[in-house]
Parts: sequence; C-alpha cells; structure tokens
Amino acid sequence: MSDEKIKILKMIEEGKITAAEGAMLLQALDEGAASATAAPSTDPPRWFRVQVTNTETGASLVNVTIPMGMVMTGIRMGAQFAPNIEQQKLVQAVRAAEQGKRGKLIDYTDSSRTERVEIYAE
Repeated sequence: MSDEKIKILKMIEEGKITAAEGAMLLQALDEGAASATAAPSTDPPRWFRVQVTNTETGASLVNVTIPMGMVMTGIRMGAQFAPNIEQQKLVQAVRAAEQGKRGKLIDYTDSSRTERVEIYAE
C-alpha cells in the first residue's frame, strides 16, 4: 500500500477527515495513477491492443494484442470491426504510440451498432 493511502487512512482513524472524504481522496489517488499511465514515456510502448465490447451485454467480442511492429496490419484488421472509425484517427493513434504515449488512444462507440472499440498502447 502506498504512503499516500496510509496517510489518508490514518487521517480517517484520527478523525481529521470523515470516511467519505477519505474515500474521495483514495479514489482521486487511484484515478491519478490511472491517468499517469496514459502520459508520454521515454520508452516506446511494445504492444498495441484492440478491444471490442458489446455495449448492451458487456461481453468482450474481440481482444487482440499485437506487437507495435505489426501495428499497420492490426489497423487494417481493426478497421474491419469498426468501419466507421476514420483511418486518420487510427494513424494518429499509431503516431501517438510511436512518440511514447501509453494508455487508451481511442475510445469509440458506434451508435448504430452495439459495439465499443477501445485501442490501447501498452
């Protein structure tokens, strides 16, 4: 457990903050850690992941992870599952990954279908 989380729990224990305030602080810490994963890095990502989910059931329809070296092939494959995503957006996502960005690059929901497409650089 991180030092920050321990400090928050001690403040709750000592009555300096309420449990609700502590929960909000802990959630903010977790969200901050999650957003840090999408920040640019000096090491380029090694993996490119395409995930397609059914928005009604939450079922995973596709979850493909490919090496960054094969991204263009992956983009062509992903375009088959989400033909409405403009190729330009995919190319921009690849360029962002090549520049070191990690985390979610694209989050697209097709309103005419029940699918959500998420693309990550990891």
